[in-house]
Parts: sequence; C-alpha cells; structure tokens
Amino acid sequence: MEDDEHQVTRINIDDGLVDIKYIASQQLDFLRIYIREEPDLYMGSWETSSAQWAVANLTCQEAQLDKSRYACVSINSECLVVNSTMNGFYGYRCKCSSGFQGNPYVQNSCQDIDECKTRRGICKGVCHNTVGSYSCNKCPDKTDYDTTTMQCNSIKRQNIFLGIIIGLSSGLGVLILILSAVFITHRWKRYIQRKLRRKYFRKNQGLLLEQLISSDESASDRTKIFTVKELQKATNNFHQTRIVGHGGHGMVYKGILSDQRVVAIKKSKVIEEGEINQFINEVAILSQINHRNIVKLFGCCLETEVPLLVYDFIPNGSLFGILHSDSSSSCLSWDDCIRIAAEAAGALSYLHSAASISVFHRDVKSSNILLDGNYIAKVADFGASRLVSIDQTHIVTNVQGTFGYLDPEYYYTGQLNEKSDVYSFGVVLIELLLRKEPVLTSETGSKQNLSNYFLWGFKARPLIEIVAAQVLDEATEEEISSVASLAEMCLRLRGEDRPTMKQVEMALRVLQTERLKRCHVDQGNGQETEPFLTPGVMGDCFDQLAAPDYSTTAKLRSENVRKCYSFEQEFMSNSGATC
Repeated sequence: MEDDEHQVTRINIDDGLVDIKYIASQQLDFLRIYIREEPDLYMGSWETSSAQWAVANLTCQEAQLDKSRYACVSINSECLVVNSTMNGFYGYRCKCSSGFQGNPYVQNSCQDIDECKTRRGICKGVCHNTVGSYSCNKCPDKTDYDTTTMQCNSIKRQNIFLGIIIGLSSGLGVLILILSAVFITHRWKRYIQRKLRRKYFRKNQGLLLEQLISSDESASDRTKIFTVKELQKATNNFHQTRIVGHGGHGMVYKGILSDQRVVAIKKSKVIEEGEINQFINEVAILSQINHRNIVKLFGCCLETEVPLLVYDFIPNGSLFGILHSDSSSSCLSWDDCIRIAAEAAGALSYLHSAASISVFHRDVKSSNILLDGNYIAKVADFGASRLVSIDQTHIVTNVQGTFGYLDPEYYYTGQLNEKSDVYSFGVVLIELLLRKEPVLTSETGSKQNLSNYFLWGFKARPLIEIVAAQVLDEATEEEISSVASLAEMCLRLRGEDRPTMKQVEMALRVLQTERLKRCHVDQGNGQETEPFLTPGVMGDCFDQLAAPDYSTTAKLRSENVRKCYSFEQEFMSNSGATC
C-alpha cells in the first residue's frame, strides 16, 4: 500500500505486523494498537513504524460463520484475536498452529516442522517427529546419551571417547603443571643466582676495583670486569675437558671469549676474606703492567665465591713441561735455555724494581714460566704474589710457595723479600743444567731437594758428573761453570749474599752475547765480528753489565723446539705441593 504520506515496506504474517515508512515524516498516533497482556504493538520513529494489523474488524467467532470470507483457509491454521485497549478496536488474523509453519492464508501451506532436525538436542535420547509435535525415547540398550555429540553412542565408544578426552585433559594439565613448576623453579634459581652473584661482587670489592680501573685510563682500556656468564660460555660452563692445568693455587681453564680471543681462566682456591682487598690491589697493579715477558692480564670476574682471573692463553705450555717431559731428551737447546732464563729474569727484575710498586712473585718455578707461540718466556701465576711499597725491604706473611723452590730463610723467618724470588729462580737454573725435577728421589729411595743435591755436588764433585748429557753436548765448560756459579750464588742461605734479579738478568745476557759472538765467528770462517756487548767477568762485574737487543737474541731459539712440542699441550702442569 502506498499513498502520498505512507509506504508499506514489509508485512510479517507470523507476527501480524506491518512495517510502514512515512514519506511526509509524520508520526500518526492513530496507528498505535495495543493487545491486552502484550506490550505496545506500535513501534515507530519519525521515519518508520511497525504496527499490528487485522484481516477484518470481526471476532474469530464472527469470521468463522462466513466460510466463504474466512481468511484462515490452510489446514493446521488457527485464528488470533487482535484488540486495542485504547479505542475499543477489535479484529482477527491467522497463524499456523504450533508445530507447523507456512502461510495460513493459503490452502495446505502450513506444513509440519521436524523438530528433531531443526532443534538439535531437544531430546536426551532418541527423537521421533510427529505431526505438529515430536516425542522422545530413551537411548537403546548398550548406548547412552552423549551431551557432547547430542546423540546416543555405544557405551564402549563413549567410554573410549571419554577416556581419550580425560586422558588428554589430564596429560595437558600435568604438562602445564610440570612446565609451570620448571619455569617457576628456573626463575627462582636465576633470582637466587643473581642475588648470590651480587653478594659475591660486593664481598669481592667489585665497586672498589671498578673505581680503581676507571681512575686509570690505561688500565681501563686493557682490563675488564667479566660477568660469570661470559666465562661460563667461554669455557662450556667450566667443563672438565677445558682444564689445561692444575696448580697449588687453583685450576686453569682454556676459554674462547665472544671476540674470539683465546684466554686462560684461573679459578683460585678459597681465599680468606681479609685477603680480598689485597687481591683487588694486585689486579689493579697487574692491569697496569705491560711487559713482554709477563703474561697479559685481560681482567677478572668477581661474581663467584673466589675471584676468577682471565689471562692471555699461552699455547706452548710451561718450561717444566718441556724440561721434564717423558721424551728421551729435552727439545730445548742450550741457546733456548739461556734465552728463556734471561727473559724470565728480566720479567722478575721488572716486578722487583721497575714497576710503580714492587711485586714479590713468591712462587717462582719452571711451571710458572710459560712459552708462547714463538717460545718467548712469559712469567705467570701471581696468585701468591704480594705488593710492597717502594720503601719496604720485606714483608712478614704466612709462608707460601712450592717445595723444592721455597727460600729457606723465608721459610724460617716468615720475612718475604725480593731475594726469596732470587732463590727460587736459582732452582730453575739448576733444572736447566741438570734436567731434574726440584724434588728428586735419591739412590736410597728418599726424597731430596734438587738444590741440596746440586750444592753438595757443586763442592764435592766435578760438574761434568751432575750436569745433563744434552747440556754437556751443547754448552762449553765455561758456560756451564758460569751458570752453575750463578745458580750457587742465588741459592745462598743468607738473602743478603744473593745477587738481585737485575744482576742475574745481566749475567745471563752476557752469556747470550758470548754465544752470539761465537756463532758469528764460526759463520765468518774465523773472522771475529764485533759483539753486541762488552762482557765483564761473571764473578765481580754484575753492576757493569748491559742487556743486548731482545729482537736479536730471540733469533737463537732452536728449530727443534717447534718440532717437538705441540701447540695444544697443557697450559700449566705444576707438580710441586704447596705449604
């Protein structure tokens, strides 16, 4: 229907509603129709409205009397009353009976609704459709209604399905619980580890070391405070396969840092809390030392109970490892031995007098003299070292060192001085001469210090009877006598009777120069060339000696060394016990 003011847009047969659009945008109150016990049938706005409609202004009884005009012609349809409580209007309309759907104003249009299909789950069992309705029956024997699938399933199948669901749910729940527990435990452990690392960092005076390093630009460029995570990654969590040395003061691991530097990480034994400050000072001092014959310190880690030291990795092991290897003869030539001894003596001399503050090594031994890729000597292991102000001649401390190298005067008095390192270095010189370990087994089976054995033989027997055969083959009698005399002076009981490390270094440099001079004479068919130095007499001219050029004397190292000793052998192989 349409006129100038209204337009019917939809007629709803089931609900008896007509949608009207107001073309003139006027709302007409007379279209408001109400039905008793029902909400207002009129719903409208300024543009559209929905109103109840009736077939005719007749009651259902009046309409059914005139069959020719009665509108509810479809079977299974029924008549509905349409009344208005406001203005007394009444009428009727038609609808399909309950359980049917269609158009009640067309014959045979109201058709049965199959509730079993349209309303899934309407029955808690088997659903049977009937005309206008439906019926529900129980599930057959050995079946049960499944609320999940909304149908009857066999009990066995249902149990299996239910078991699968319960199993998966339980498994998933247990897995979630386990993962949650693992996650919480992991987070808790990480929290405890972080807390413990912070505790160790504070205990090990990490803030003090940071201040000391930051205050010195040269030290801050060379020294780093590593985190324990960095060192764990570098050593595969300190795996035992990374162990390259055992010492009296700890264990040494080989590691590879994130920047691909190969380092040696020293894990010291437990130290007393009172020694932490001294350790920090030692690290601060060693970070400033830049000597070609001292192992370079890269930094340390303070997040463990005992601080970790990170050094440059020295690939060719220790002097001890080469001198006392299982091979029939040492791979070091006499030239190499003199050069290595001179380089080590120079490093100790630097620590004693040339550094900004004196450092007493306190554990000089052949296993702490390492050889780099070019077999240059590197003095290492400052775990027992002590710092001494320049105006001090000695310090009183607990006796610490390695049997066979320990200074007797220091052992009995507890007074550590630079001559204690001199004594220990004298034992190294004896090792080079005799090629025996610092503690040896005598013919009677008893243990004996190499120094006592040497001093007794030096006075009572010819040197040729106690010096190693290889040394006799390569060295002259004068050189053997000079080194033996130098070792004897280093091993004197009274420290004041021993030479200084500077004097020892100069004496060894003289031997180098003499051998270099002799080599030039031989190569020149007997025509002597000018020596690099004017040597003095060993016995009384220590103070007049000068060291030759390092780069020239380094040329004397033997080719046999490179062939006999692997680049991947142990970094350190200490054999002595500590006291």
